[in-house]
Amino acid sequence: MENIFSIQSEQDFLDAALKTFRYQYENIEIYRKFVDYLKINPDEVSELTKIPFLPIEMFKNHQIVDKNVSANLYFQSSGTTQMNLSKHFIADENIYQESIYKSFEQFIGKPEDFIFLGLLPSYLEKQNSSLIYMVDYLMKKSAKPENGYFLYNHSDLFELLNTLKDKKVILFGVSFALLDFLDYCDSNAQTLALSDTLTIIETGGMKGRKEEMTKDELLTILQEGFKTDKIYSEYSMTELLSQAYSLGENVYQCPNWMRILVRNAEDPFNYEKEGRTGAINIIDLGNIHSCAFIATQDLGKTLPDGKFQVLGRIDHSDIRGCSLLVS
Repeated sequence: MENIFSIQSEQDFLDAALKTFRYQYENIEIYRKFVDYLKINPDEVSELTKIPFLPIEMFKNHQIVDKNVSANLYFQSSGTTQMNLSKHFIADENIYQESIYKSFEQFIGKPEDFIFLGLLPSYLEKQNSSLIYMVDYLMKKSAKPENGYFLYNHSDLFELLNTLKDKKVILFGVSFALLDFLDYCDSNAQTLALSDTLTIIETGGMKGRKEEMTKDELLTILQEGFKTDKIYSEYSMTELLSQAYSLGENVYQCPNWMRILVRNAEDPFNYEKEGRTGAINIIDLGNIHSCAFIATQDLGKTLPDGKFQVLGRIDHSDIRGCSLLVS
């Protein structure tokens, strides 16, 4: 398990996943109870589709952590104070940092080569955000003096982007904030200086601030507004320590230590064929000390070469899909 970042083949991944599964069955109490409840014998699990995937809701009510470690840091999902929020306890920050660096390097490039800007108001206003931790870490590795965050000061961001038009810039932005920024530019007749070196990485999330739209609709608006095809997307969540990236067309790729499976949305024990829509299960071997096998409430489909698409959320997810297993 210590060599997950050296995985090169499907056999490497299968071996590491099975070792992780057996380790977590022995050392993570909630996961062991879950597997036992399903009456699954760990010794008989020999392929990925036979591994039980823990419903993501479990992170809202349980501290899911390896009994052999202590975890003082935790990440918390965004939401209102009235909501029961997920918490992901982190035993080893180095694993998260290495996952951040190697994923970014694999799909985008070396962080040291970029200036990083963050338009992430809803996350900056909350504590214990894994996304802010990730962008902070990339900024630290970059060490560029121009690095920085923006809340609602759109005029400052506009001016800075125009001064950086000849430099390699990554703008991480939550979806509604990127749209708000384009609205500002439009209402004030402001035109961004065109730049082939600007890359937008949207991180999803309308948070009730904008009308919901499909990912394809969002990407089209951003491409037209920023006058660039470099509208990338990052897919992760509080409960994960790894990130998948889309370099366009809502097609994501996983790093070598992460995989996506698509289960039937009504029957969590059956899996959909490539190209068919279902609910997303994630294997994140970065989650060595929590749970590496998570059944999410996202809808998607797998594509050739291990790629996948995210298509939305399961309707009434509290009573369907993976939640059938929670009780």
